[in-house]
Parts: sequence; structure tokens; C-alpha cells
Amino acid sequence: MNKKLLALYSLKFNPFLPDVPVSALFVAPAVESFCFRMQNQAGEGGFAMISGEPGCGKSAALRILTERLGDLRDVLVGVLTRPQASVADFYREMGHLFQVALAPHNRWTGAKALRDKWQAHIEASLYRPVLIVDEAQEMKTAVLSELRLLSSTNLDSRSILTVVLAGDSRLTDRLHHPDLLPMASRIRTRLRTESATPRQLLDCLTHLLDKAGNPRLMTPEVQTALCEHAAGNLRLLMNMANELLAEAVHREVDQIDEKLFFETFDMQAAAKAAKRRKP
Repeated sequence: MNKKLLALYSLKFNPFLPDVPVSALFVAPAVESFCFRMQNQAGEGGFAMISGEPGCGKSAALRILTERLGDLRDVLVGVLTRPQASVADFYREMGHLFQVALAPHNRWTGAKALRDKWQAHIEASLYRPVLIVDEAQEMKTAVLSELRLLSSTNLDSRSILTVVLAGDSRLTDRLHHPDLLPMASRIRTRLRTESATPRQLLDCLTHLLDKAGNPRLMTPEVQTALCEHAAGNLRLLMNMANELLAEAVHREVDQIDEKLFFETFDMQAAAKAAKRRKP
């Protein structure tokens, strides 16, 4: 489909897939403000959190933030890939991320080695290392508590790590648990991603089309219809738009118009209805 995209629509990339270039992502004002605050917090350390319902832009915000932090001179950024891990595996991955040889069965030695590495980095660059954790609602309570204790020194008066936790509403609920209240009280910077208005969705859609190289891929009427039917959910909007694009490539039409919109989603509705009627 990529060759047809380029040939039919002169697109640099599919603007409706999750892996669009970070430079093409739409940066909402709230995300811009959060990234600015986090660039300052990277020099001070401490916890931050991105929360919101699925499909409302948490992952995109994390990608933008990770690139912004990576652009800062001497900032060391690590992304935790297995938030559901045990404490031992958590230490294994932390050792890998920050290039420290750890013995997971000896937490004291592991914690000391990580702290020494981070403090040496701070003295050399003035920036705290940054740990990004997506799907943080999957983290075990013991791991979250270990991370809190690991990230500060001098009787909790000095932060030596900046931690960004991102997750859905389950993360917010979990932080109300008595065992995690000490962590909740340390979250300094927050971003809450929420359902978007049709106007906000339209701004994002037109931005992506422009960055992909063909702002006229869809008629204005189709763009408006998509944004009104997406229920405020960015992921749903992208999925619907991608279905339209796939059908447009299949039919080799010049532009995605209202006729294609209604035919595509009428066919899907009919197929779902027929499936429900089957015994």
C-alpha cells in the first residue's frame, strides 16, 4: 500500500498510523506547556504524570516529550519497556537502560550502583537522568515504591532522577492506595489528556495531512464528518481515516469524498448487522 500511497496521493507517509514521525505530530497547547515544564524539571528531578483515557493522546505526548528531552544537551533518557516486571526484572532493565552492571538479587548494591551513576551524571551535566514509563498502571506496587526510594537521597531532600509516569485512569486510582500515597504526593507536574472537541480533532487532522504532503487528500466535508463521528477520541479518528484511505487506494479514486465516506461506513455497518443475524 505504501507504493500506491506515494503514486496516488503523493504522501510522504501514512498520516493515520501510530508510527508517524514525531516531527509531524500535532502539539496541542497543553502538551506544549507540559513539555516546557518538563524541560525545566529535568534539571531538578522528581515525578511527573500523564494520565487520560485510551486514545486521547498520551502516547503521542510521550513521544513528543521524549524527543524534546533528548534534544537537551547531556540529558540521559531511558524508556522502561516492561512496566509489569517484578522488582528483580525492574533492576535488570534499569541496569540495561543506564549501563550499570547490577546483581538483581542484591538490591542494596544495585541501588547504590544506580545512584552513583546518576549522581556522577548530575555533577557532569547539571541535568537529572530521565526515566519514561508508559502503561504505568501495570507497575506492581512494590516496584513503584522501589522507584520512589531509589530516586532520592539525603533523607528525601534531593532528587537524583526525573520520572514520567503515563497511564490511564487506573494509574490515578492506584495512586490513591495508602501504600502509594507517598509517591502521589511527589508528583510535581501533570498532564491530563481528555476527549477532544470536533474543532480540536479537525486541527489535528488538517495538521497531519499537511505534514504528510497532501492537505487535499480529503474534502473539507469528509474531514468535518470524521471529526464529528469520532466521539472525541483521537485514536478512533485515525482508525476511521485509515479505513477510508485503504478503501480509496483499493478503488484508486483521486480524492476521499463524501460518497466514499458514506459507502465505506455503510458497508461496514451492513456487514456487522449481517454478522449479528447469523445463528
